[in-house]
Amino acid sequence: MGEMFGVIFTLTLMAFALAMDAFSVGLGMGMFKLRLRQIFKIGLIIGFFHIWMPLLGMIAGKFLSEKFGEFATYVGGGLLLLLGIQMIWSGFKKEDNSLITPVGWGLLLFGFTVSLDSFSVGLTLGIYGAQIVIVLACFGITATILTWLGLLIGRKVQGWLGSYSEALGGSILFAFGIKLLLG
Repeated sequence: MGEMFGVIFTLTLMAFALAMDAFSVGLGMGMFKLRLRQIFKIGLIIGFFHIWMPLLGMIAGKFLSEKFGEFATYVGGGLLLLLGIQMIWSGFKKEDNSLITPVGWGLLLFGFTVSLDSFSVGLTLGIYGAQIVIVLACFGITATILTWLGLLIGRKVQGWLGSYSEALGGSILFAFGIKLLLG
């Protein structure tokens, strides 16, 4: 039971790191003065993409680990390092280039773009043989909740935390990448 709690805690921490970009962008989108119904819908769509993208990554990662073994493990750790660095870098960039509006196709594009990093992490988790159902539940629930939280806070405070939350998420993924590479 303790081991299962540790797995869930670790996956939730990873999910938190991945969802920080959705939270960050949600803070900015909260300035659109969205209705609560729209906020609810946006959170569900982000959660949906944070389930499907890591699932696709895990399937690809499982295939790679069967074909390439230990080499795939190093590739997975390296991907987490690169993704963490990219998130840290974009978290400290000053410009805000969110031109995607949270309606229609723009909402689907938004959901897809903020969950792309979940594919890479799913790839790594697939290489390591993580339990798919637990991963997807942690990622989907965490992304949905953090998106809702970001949108609601954004409505109230108009974006005072945004870029630093993405840098925090990147730091967490970078640390996991180092842990995986060092074994």
